[in-house]
Amino acid sequence: MSGGVNRTALVTGASRGIGLGIATRLAQSGYSLTITARDAARLDSVAGELRAAGAAEVVSIAGDMADEADIARVTAAHADRLGPMTALILNAGVGTAGAIEDFPLRRFDKTLAVNLRGPFQLLQQSLPLLRAGAAANPGRGAKVVALASITGVYAEHGLAVYGATKAALISVAATLNAEESGNGVCATTISPAFVDTDMSAWTHDQVPPGAMLEVNDVVEMVDALLRLSSRAVIPNIVMTRAGTDGYRA
Repeated sequence: MSGGVNRTALVTGASRGIGLGIATRLAQSGYSLTITARDAARLDSVAGELRAAGAAEVVSIAGDMADEADIARVTAAHADRLGPMTALILNAGVGTAGAIEDFPLRRFDKTLAVNLRGPFQLLQQSLPLLRAGAAANPGRGAKVVALASITGVYAEHGLAVYGATKAALISVAATLNAEESGNGVCATTISPAFVDTDMSAWTHDQVPPGAMLEVNDVVEMVDALLRLSSRAVIPNIVMTRAGTDGYRA
């Protein structure tokens, strides 16, 4: 970004894993940040770490991405404290596995709420802030980066519900580009295979941590996307694991 432009970002799921990695990189780059996650104590601790890493300002708002009122509080806090938005990082999500024949519908509803409805609401409510951010720096525009999954691109046994929510997120981002990229607001979904985080620990017996993507691999992608001009639109990035055929998590 050019000098003198106030760069701000809202990062969901910022207390650990990929979200924390992205928030840390943004803090090191001098962004002002709004961060959110469910654990208030952990989030406050992370806020201190991000300030120490170089964030110009950190607004910490605990909330559940399945709760409509919590999402409204997060966007309102960003608008009140930081104003126009340079980047929206939709990282929060829940991982669920199970066969279609007996997948619990209550878990289906929760997965849909956290992985799709929540990000959609947050995007919808952030659009005025993103448009303002793009207008403030038309050469770079404003970016939305959403963490999807390779299972939203290629079907995998036992991941129908998770993959369906991520496929829908990819579609939402693509439609946002059709509607808003001409105004300087563009979106990219990142669709990685397994990344070495707590969320992937359930599959260590099949895919050891050393065979997974590193958190920093995703962070580097996000960093690069935020450096692009407003003329460039990258709809989706699929990240596969070395040693596989590239069509599986």
